[in-house]
Formats: sequence, structure tokens, C-alpha cells
Amino acid sequence: MRIILLLFFFLIQFQKGYTQQNKLPDPNYKLVSPGSFVQSKNYYLLTLFQQVKDARIMLEKDDLLQKVAQSKLNHLRSSVKECKTDYLCYTSGMKFSDQEIKEVGKRLKELYNPQNALGKIVKEHLLRSGSYILLSGAKPDEFLRKVWEQDAKAVNHAIEVYAEGKRPNYPAIDSIAFNRYRKSYPVLVYDCADVVRQESKDTSLFFGSAMHFALQFLEINERSEAADYEPMESTVNKAAFDQIKKTDWSRYKYAVILVPGAGPDTYERALSEGGILRCRVAAKRYFEGQAPFIIVSGGRVHPFKTKYSEAFEMKKFLIETLHVPENAIIMEPHARHTTTNIRNAVRLMFRYGMPMDKPSLVSTMRSQSYMITSDSFAKRCMREINHIPYKSGKRISDTDSEFFPVLDALQIDADEPMDP
Repeated sequence: MRIILLLFFFLIQFQKGYTQQNKLPDPNYKLVSPGSFVQSKNYYLLTLFQQVKDARIMLEKDDLLQKVAQSKLNHLRSSVKECKTDYLCYTSGMKFSDQEIKEVGKRLKELYNPQNALGKIVKEHLLRSGSYILLSGAKPDEFLRKVWEQDAKAVNHAIEVYAEGKRPNYPAIDSIAFNRYRKSYPVLVYDCADVVRQESKDTSLFFGSAMHFALQFLEINERSEAADYEPMESTVNKAAFDQIKKTDWSRYKYAVILVPGAGPDTYERALSEGGILRCRVAAKRYFEGQAPFIIVSGGRVHPFKTKYSEAFEMKKFLIETLHVPENAIIMEPHARHTTTNIRNAVRLMFRYGMPMDKPSLVSTMRSQSYMITSDSFAKRCMREINHIPYKSGKRISDTDSEFFPVLDALQIDADEPMDP
């Protein structure tokens, strides 16, 4: 009897270990994209529902989900006839109601089976990608429901901010581009709704027209930052991506040197004084042999709707002025805040196959360096992105501190559509 109990105990422990192992993200996993990086980065589950054929067919045939799809299409048709000058009339029915989110979530749980297409999406895509890693502790069917809820709320958020004018997290840089109180604005919303109506008339996926509506408003607001320079491993980061495969990591104390971006105050200036100085500190560490790569991080952020990318301009300065070789520079051109400078750097390190057990350096100016290692910055990470994407290491100098990457950084942020 004792032997049987021991065997049972070891079997349970093995199953627990196997389950945890299969919940860990896979660095070799390739994210699925339909050609729209804005879509796939923001709504990865919905993208998988669209792109994985067996799952799409299953969802298109379901009666309850078809009712949701038809409801959205009916609203599009009626809104262009009835809403007139009330722009909120157009947008309200395109968002998912709390009841719709609840009913769809319940139905997805009912449809889920480890052996069917939804089970395949959970096991082979959602868990391996790490895109919803903060939700992955739930049972598979509940995990699927929670992921759906996140994507649905992300669609709603984009409509609320970029069609309805709701205040975003950072209004100075992320607000709607249009004056909602001008007489011409309802006409613009009508035009968008009519285009979506025409392009979605054959849509049979329950989320299709709503997601298209959200993406349409991101497009007319010129908020495509999430797609900047993608796919980077074959464009702006190709030289460094290829070099990573040849790197002898044992020769270096650190995996990377991270340079957080700093936007200029005027539209005429491409690279700020802060960006210049931070690049100089990082270049010095690189030439000292501290790490084989520099990650320059920062998107098109300051001032509002600037055309200049912090990461691109820092890379240009490092190459042309400081003579750092291109194959040693990795661009991360999407971060809009210091919190996401670190988070996005960790994502690239993981996706590009860099060592996750080595420390890395953040090299910047003194004031920012001490801010990054403060307790208040960790609290800011929790407030803004709901996790801390790093573990702090030692302080090396006034301008340099160590950090260790944390895989929670892979989690999609549902309320930052320019940098999810």
C-alpha cells in the first residue's frame, strides 16, 4: 500500500511539473501575423481565431457566436442610416457590452476541449507565445475565457480613446487626433462606419467587425506605431539578429546594454540632448567590452505625434558619430515610457534567443538611473503594466545599474494600443 501511495505521489508531482513546463513560453515560438502587426500585437487571440483555420470554422458555425456577429453587422447597417450627427451612436454598438463579453466567454469555455482547435490554440499558441503569461495560471478553459476578456476590452479601449475621445493613460502624447466638437467630426465617424460596413459585410467571425472598427480608428488617427519597422529581425535588426547566433556569451559580463529613449521638445529636432548623452555612456560601456549588444529603446513619442523615432535616431547617432558597428545595435522602437523601455528590451532578448540568466545593464543619466532602481519605479511598473519586467541587480556607477529579465514582460498590455 505504501509503495502504491508513493507511486501516486510521484505521478502527481510529475504531472504538476509537466504542466508547469508546458506553461512556460517557448523562445522558438514564432508569433502569427495576418500582415497587420497593429492587429496581432493588440489582439493576439482574435488574430489566432482568424488565422487558425479549424478554429475559425468552429467559431463561424456556432449559433450563439453568430448572433454576436450579426448584432454588430446590424448595428453598422442601421447606424449609417439613423445616427446622423450623434457620433456616440455609431460607436456604442460596436463595442462589446459586458453581457456580450460574459456570454462569449462562457461559450468559449463550453467549446474548449484539449483535443479540438481551441485546445490547440491554447497549448500551441497562447501558452508558448507567453503573450498572456499573467493569466496562464488558470485552468485551460478558464485561461481561454480570461484571454478573450482581455482582447475584448482592448478592442473597446481603442474605440473609446480613438473614436469617442476618452482620456488615455498619457493624454499629452496618446490622445485622439480630432476635435470631437467640430461639426465635421460626426461626418468622419459616419464615413468610417460606412467603410467598415462595406468591408465587413461578409464577416462571419463574432469579433470581426468590432475589431475592424477599432483598427479603422487607429488608422485614421495615424496610430500605427505598434507596427513601426516590423518585422525587425529581417529589417532594422537583421545585422544584430544574425550576429546573436555567432556570439560567445561567456566572453561578456552582461547580455546587453539598454539605453532608454529621451524625446526632444520640438518637432524640428530628431534626437534630444538626453538621447545623445545616454548613447555616449552606452557606447563607452560597449567599447569597454561589457556586453556584445546595445539596445536602443524608444518610439515616436515626444512631442505629440512626432515623426521621429527615438530608437532609430539613437542607432543612427551610435553608428555615424560614435562608430559602434550596426551588428552590435538592436532597435526597440515601440516603448513610450521608461517602464516599457525595460519590458520591451526583455521581450526582444527572449525572442532573439539571448541569454535570460545573465545580468544586463541600463546605461543612462544619473537622475534616471536612480529613478529606475527606486521602489517608486517598481510601483509605477505595477500601476502601468501590472507587473515588474525585471529584477534589480547591483548598482555599478551613477549612470549604470544591473537588471535581470523577467518573462512576465511578454504579457500584452490591453490599454496601450501603440505599444501593447
